[in-house]
Amino acid sequence: MRNLNFSPLKKLEIILGGEHQGFATDLLDRAGVKGYTIINNLSGKGNHGFHEGHLMFNEDDVLIMIIAAVPESLVKPILEGFAPFYSEHSGVVFISDIQVTRLVKFGGGEDSSPPGS
Repeated sequence: MRNLNFSPLKKLEIILGGEHQGFATDLLDRAGVKGYTIINNLSGKGNHGFHEGHLMFNEDDVLIMIIAAVPESLVKPILEGFAPFYSEHSGVVFISDIQVTRLVKFGGGEDSSPPGS
């Protein structure tokens, strides 16, 4: 087994209403984010009380979380893009430090993984 090389990135966990998914993914795409994961039907409690995670009428009526791993240089521009949105809508962005083993999958560095991975 090869040695694993770890590279630091920032993980953004963006929580917002499903009806705003297009806005959020467009903002990430324009910022140069190479990929993200979307989780639908979130449950949880926040300033607006408890939110049930089941579908009410359609996928727009639920909370979603978009997870993206980005270089630190993209964090500020992305947050600046979301600032006007969050002044009008509920939601939050969590930011944490992470390490990834395949930096090439996130738009940086050379991939040292086996072919076909």
